[in-house]
Amino acid sequence: MVLAEQPGRGMLLGAIGVFIFAVTIPMTRLAIGHGDSPQLDPLFITTGRAAVAGLLSALYLRFTGAPWPTRKQAQGLFLTGLGVVFGFPLFLALAVREVDAVHASVISGVLPLATAAVAALVLRQRPSIGFWACALLGLALVLAFAWWRGAAGFQAADGLLMLAVFSAAGGYVSGAGLSRQMSAEQVICWVLVMYLPLTAPLALLNRPQHEVSLAAWSAFAYVSLFSMWIGFFAWYRGLAIGGMVRVSQVQVIQPFLSMLLAVPLLGEELDAMTLVFALAVIAVVWIGKRMPVEQLR
Repeated sequence: MVLAEQPGRGMLLGAIGVFIFAVTIPMTRLAIGHGDSPQLDPLFITTGRAAVAGLLSALYLRFTGAPWPTRKQAQGLFLTGLGVVFGFPLFLALAVREVDAVHASVISGVLPLATAAVAALVLRQRPSIGFWACALLGLALVLAFAWWRGAAGFQAADGLLMLAVFSAAGGYVSGAGLSRQMSAEQVICWVLVMYLPLTAPLALLNRPQHEVSLAAWSAFAYVSLFSMWIGFFAWYRGLAIGGMVRVSQVQVIQPFLSMLLAVPLLGEELDAMTLVFALAVIAVVWIGKRMPVEQLR
């Protein structure tokens, strides 16, 4: 199935997906809890949210009569799952045990450039020198921010956040490519169903053995239903019909939204220097996304 490009609709769906994903960092932090009041284990959040969404996906695929993926598509689904089912959720959950959601949001600000860079490699494109300059500057900014927030030193959580960024970038590109062959809904549903025999048992093995607050369970419900499932319906479809490079630009605002949402949801503080770093990263990413990219033959 080859989808015709619809730039306007693609941008709208991409914006909806970005807003849903922007809530993911503060909600994951809420589900994890604080050091003096731990709630859900990172491995349970990772596998549990995928298992819940996987069960819903199985029902969706059954009732819509979706065709089975081809062997080649199954390979792409497997790679997509490594990034969005395991890589990003697990690395993020491990990181936000150590740093607040505002910190994680700034580091994740380079995700659009990472996505564009992975897309360029996969789609055999040659980004301009200006793009790579912006990519390096964006990376330098988040590293400088991490160094500053770590009191003149990096934290292990910063490395985990960078792994989360590149995991998500790979999963986004792989899933968006598949969304030009099958519906976006089927892509994320087949990914989740494929991994269900692994995620469901792991979720049961790592289920909480202590009392968990209603707020933490509510946050877990959000990342299961929206971050892991419904958000991808909009995001993958938007990337597929609006153009991967074009629509991914809307992702520039995601870290800013995450920071703003962390204030009312978690009671975190947004200081002036953090805001300056965030705006600088957003500006660099926005410029980088507008740099020319040559398609190789």
